[in-house]
Amino acid sequence: MKFLPSLRSRLRSTSFILHTSRHPEPRLQASWNCAQIGLFIFPLIPSLGGVGLGLALLTVWKQQYRTIMRRSLNWGLAILIVWLIISSGFAFNRSEAFLGLANFLPFFLFFVAFSILIQTPAQLRQLAWILVLPSVPMVILGFGQLFWGWAGLVQLQPVLGWVLEAKGSPPGRMSSAFMYANTLGAYLQIVFILGLGLWVEEAKKRLPLSLASPGDEAKGKKGNASFFPFRFTWRMSFLSFVVMGNAIALILTDSRNAWAITVLSCLAFALYLGWHWLLAVVAAVATSVLWAAFGPSPVQQWLRAIVPAFFWARLTDQIYPDRPLATLRVTQWHFAWFMTQERPWTGWGLRNFTPLYEAHMHVWLGHPHNLFLMLSAETGIPATLLFCGLVGWVLAQGVLFVANGSSALPQDKLIFFSYLLAFGGCTVFNTVDVSLFDLRVNTLGWLLLSAIWGVVYKQRAIAIPRTYSN
Repeated sequence: MKFLPSLRSRLRSTSFILHTSRHPEPRLQASWNCAQIGLFIFPLIPSLGGVGLGLALLTVWKQQYRTIMRRSLNWGLAILIVWLIISSGFAFNRSEAFLGLANFLPFFLFFVAFSILIQTPAQLRQLAWILVLPSVPMVILGFGQLFWGWAGLVQLQPVLGWVLEAKGSPPGRMSSAFMYANTLGAYLQIVFILGLGLWVEEAKKRLPLSLASPGDEAKGKKGNASFFPFRFTWRMSFLSFVVMGNAIALILTDSRNAWAITVLSCLAFALYLGWHWLLAVVAAVATSVLWAAFGPSPVQQWLRAIVPAFFWARLTDQIYPDRPLATLRVTQWHFAWFMTQERPWTGWGLRNFTPLYEAHMHVWLGHPHNLFLMLSAETGIPATLLFCGLVGWVLAQGVLFVANGSSALPQDKLIFFSYLLAFGGCTVFNTVDVSLFDLRVNTLGWLLLSAIWGVVYKQRAIAIPRTYSN
């Protein structure tokens, strides 16, 4: 019967994953519960999960309206909202421009609310688990789609918001419950980075000091190379399974953007933790693939005999040769920049790139595969600079927060770093693609940013009274 007490202790240790956690402010508990449940459901059933997120948003705005109005960053967003509405009135196609506001304005409100709702590193960790867990069925659906020809019922699309395409979309590339493989790649890179952050946290608890990050020994942390405590074994095993599954699924999306971001994120973790052996391994693998794709002979030919053609042929675009000129990213970027030069102040209006590009190139494209060029072409340079300035300022504050060691507890810096890295991945992804047109990926991007800002703002508010008291 000695097994029962240990079982109870393990169940108590997992309660923060299996149940909604407590909020540091009791009056926000109901909103926090709605947010957690909504985010857990959101990736697979966006319509239902969105109800929980919407309830959390509305409740926070109702309860915290005065607090929201006191934050200067929110006034910057208000100015941007007014600018976007006014510029839509000068758009080439005004109806499309006003429809395009739906990709921005609700998410500004979401950011404001959730930056108040998310305040502590413990919440970051809880949200990371909530976001990582649904990736398991997402990856399973992708494998079934790609290898066993699974297909969804079109009749369920109005309920689910998606339909599973047999063999992927486009064929041969895993897309799972998303419309396109690149969109799945954008989603998977987020959960991969967060899952890897959780995995590293667990690994650091049991690695010897020689493999732990620098400074752990000075902080009094003890390594444990002889055995793994049983109550943590399931976490390590599960996270290893999830991270590996996400990594394989990322490969099968055939998204070069997601591949690059995944490799860079692994390098960033290795560099941050001081794990030079991992840094060397990842760098060696990445260099081998890049040399096989673009390096000079004869080394290139030797490496192509070792590195699978799946990788180097995709990087060089030899898998999809003879693409029409209008479908190339460089062509789209040139056209977007031409649009910017023609209307640098107000732009042509949101969602106006597509009809203008189609009229000139006779090819339909939903966006120019670069968020920043799209914004400058459709909203003008001032609005783009204001948007990038506000987002960049939050990201910079997050980086300074980690660099200055301002976390309440040293062990919380790693999970915060994971959020910074995940949002950085979203930013890099949007330099060669645009993810805001997918509701789920766009929401997760704004969630990451709001989490970063919410924790920084709250921890600074706590630190200021301490400074004056000292």
